[in-house]
Amino acid sequence: MALEKRWLIEETDSEIVNQLSQSLKINKKLCHLLVARGIKSFEEARDFFRPNYSLLHDPYLMKDMDKAIQRIEKAISKNEKILVFGDYDVDGTTAVSLVFSFLQSIYSNIGYYIPDRYKEGYGISFAGIDYAEENNFGLIIALDCGIKSNDKIDYANNKNIDFIICDHHLPGDELPNAVAVLDQKRADCNYPYKELSGCGIGFKLIQALAKVYNVADEKVYAYLDLVAISIASDIVPITGENRVLTFFGLQYINEKPRPGIEALINIALNKDGEIQTSRKRILETMDLVFIIGPRINAAGRIGHGSQAVELLVESDPTKAQEMAKHTSK
Repeated sequence: MALEKRWLIEETDSEIVNQLSQSLKINKKLCHLLVARGIKSFEEARDFFRPNYSLLHDPYLMKDMDKAIQRIEKAISKNEKILVFGDYDVDGTTAVSLVFSFLQSIYSNIGYYIPDRYKEGYGISFAGIDYAEENNFGLIIALDCGIKSNDKIDYANNKNIDFIICDHHLPGDELPNAVAVLDQKRADCNYPYKELSGCGIGFKLIQALAKVYNVADEKVYAYLDLVAISIASDIVPITGENRVLTFFGLQYINEKPRPGIEALINIALNKDGEIQTSRKRILETMDLVFIIGPRINAAGRIGHGSQAVELLVESDPTKAQEMAKHTSK
């Protein structure tokens, strides 16, 4: 027996649909789809179809962003060791790659840590904190994790190790006792957009740092390839700010991708795995979900998540190509 499909058409306000159709000068059926997506005015439609960097929100609108920046400034001024910590999945490894690479461009006394999937499990680990203590790290920036790691943060505090948490998951009843907790889903956070990925919050952090250290916007935007991959792979809504981040991230991936991402694309699309000087195929969001994301994720499942970070921060195309071959096996 053949399965029947039943389409449920969402009801919309016909008056709003008519007004939108007149202002945009397009078919009412298309306007019905737009209104169903919450797009009800010419301005909203313009922003939907023509993403612009001006639509990105001020990172300092996020609760505790000022505290996070002040603590990082203090660490840099005192030549304190900073550890960038993140999970072994795509969102975590892209976030670590983004924040580590940016910090490395302005400061050298840093490192990164990805927990072992099987020995340490998901999120901040006691082993990771012990590693920080053994190697004299005074500040840990946790990405895509930590919002419910109250016991781990207390453990670190007892060792005089400070934490900045950058997470996008729903908080518990009590926030961890960290120096700063960046999470747009905090009840007391008025950040306008609530669906950023973990890497997206990392991007807001480097946006704020760029203002302090006079880093040009163009250099900050170059990290959007990583953000776009995290948004697609973590299946967060591609609406609002995420739509802008994904739009421009895809441009970087297609026009001037970092060596590690270009290497993964070569492995996926070119059977002989050789470096391509040009590529005719334009990658779309679904390619990030099914081609790039799984290959980054494989490192944490088959080997170690740190291999994905090593690949994504590699600046030499030839080395990246060799690393990608091993990562994708």
